[in-house]
Amino acid sequence: MHRALTFLRTIVTWVAGAIATVIGATAVVVIALINDTSPLIERVIWGWSRVWLVSSGTKLEVVGREHVDPEKSYVVVANHLSTLDIMACFLAVRIPIRYLAKKELFKVPILAQGMRAVGIIEVDREARSAVHAEVNRQAQDLIAKKRSLIIYPEGTRPRDGVMRPFKKGAFTMAISGGLPILPVTISGSYEAFPPGQGWVRGGTIRVVIDEPIPTEGLAQSDVADLRDRVQALIASRVTAMGGKVSV
Repeated sequence: MHRALTFLRTIVTWVAGAIATVIGATAVVVIALINDTSPLIERVIWGWSRVWLVSSGTKLEVVGREHVDPEKSYVVVANHLSTLDIMACFLAVRIPIRYLAKKELFKVPILAQGMRAVGIIEVDREARSAVHAEVNRQAQDLIAKKRSLIIYPEGTRPRDGVMRPFKKGAFTMAISGGLPILPVTISGSYEAFPPGQGWVRGGTIRVVIDEPIPTEGLAQSDVADLRDRVQALIASRVTAMGGKVSV
């Protein structure tokens, strides 16, 4: 019975998610042609996110929304467990946030047009140093439009659900742009939709948003200390919520 439910939930999630992606991507392309900063874009993104969570049988619980100022831009930093993290963060933080996406996703018709229309940043991991300059340029464009950028500093989704050490990129960018770090901790998404398996099990995703950490007055020499501070905070949250940490 449990296997049959997982199978059914997986089919429903992928079908509903694909339909929502086609409709959502088409909608944001049209809206962006008229006004690429329209609040309707966020409503489409939140609706798209909700379809994925509801169809997957996943409930979202959020703590700390009061720490988010809708008038500010942030570099949102979160641990990364599952594809559902993206949808959960969109709905939990509830401000215009964008993320980095690997270039392969921009080869998918309709999805690619939708991502470009809303300002998702394309990343070519093979470009090495050149990618940093391009990401910084695109990030500055987002900030100019009063959007925030979410970065998962582990670099990838761990296949075992164990939090990995953070890389420095997000913190370098935050200091360079003078943007506060908004620490976000995610729990439960690995169990709901484990990476690399394809099966959707559903459940509860819990998101904790901590107070922003300012970066004014910090220099690039402070990047490692800032990273360690945020990593320790999120790691403590992960552990408190029953997760595992390898840092």
